[in-house]
Amino acid sequence: MDYFRERNLIIETCLWLQEKELVIGTWGNVSLRLNNNLILVTPSRVEYEEMVPEDLVIVDMAGKKISGFRAPTSEMHIHRLIYAARSDIQAIIHCHPCYASAMCASGHSIPPILEEMTQLIGGEIPITQKYIRAGEHLALAEETVHALGQQNAVLIANHAPVCCGRSLSEAKICCLVTEKAAKCYLSISGHHQVFRIPDDMARTEHHRYLFEYGHEEGSKS
Repeated sequence: MDYFRERNLIIETCLWLQEKELVIGTWGNVSLRLNNNLILVTPSRVEYEEMVPEDLVIVDMAGKKISGFRAPTSEMHIHRLIYAARSDIQAIIHCHPCYASAMCASGHSIPPILEEMTQLIGGEIPITQKYIRAGEHLALAEETVHALGQQNAVLIANHAPVCCGRSLSEAKICCLVTEKAAKCYLSISGHHQVFRIPDDMARTEHHRYLFEYGHEEGSKS
């Protein structure tokens, strides 16, 4: 079987999402970019604890199934369009955590209020501008990739967040940072003044995280 390591990484990620209570049931999906044309994605409606490597599906960038006996996730178009638009992204997680989902229902983006947001996500976590029914898969994907822009996380209105990274490990951290940001913002908005990190500083922090973090002389973390 091809891409055995990558298949197991995705299954491990699915189980991690369950453990961290970032998904409920079979909602949510995970993918890895295999090369410039192929994507490995989770199947549709398969319980995570029952998923085996053979269940995962390979699709191409046009959305055509290349291998696998199951149907790919119904939100496969979100994954492929993000990969097509962003060559830097290698892994995508669509999760359904509580606080980030609440922000999806609010109609508001999450401003850059935490240092982790600026470094990992690029600053603000944007939100799509309208609700699109779950069955309109391509329209939902197009709206999502448009809202994502150059950030590494996006909120889908009345739905849930999509988190991205240069690896599955980084995408997982992005899920945690997105949920933390949503929880913090919901905790303070309406009760206290929200101090927003300036956009130019957010861009600087994101660049430092991508190209300098961990390589700086005297770095402790």
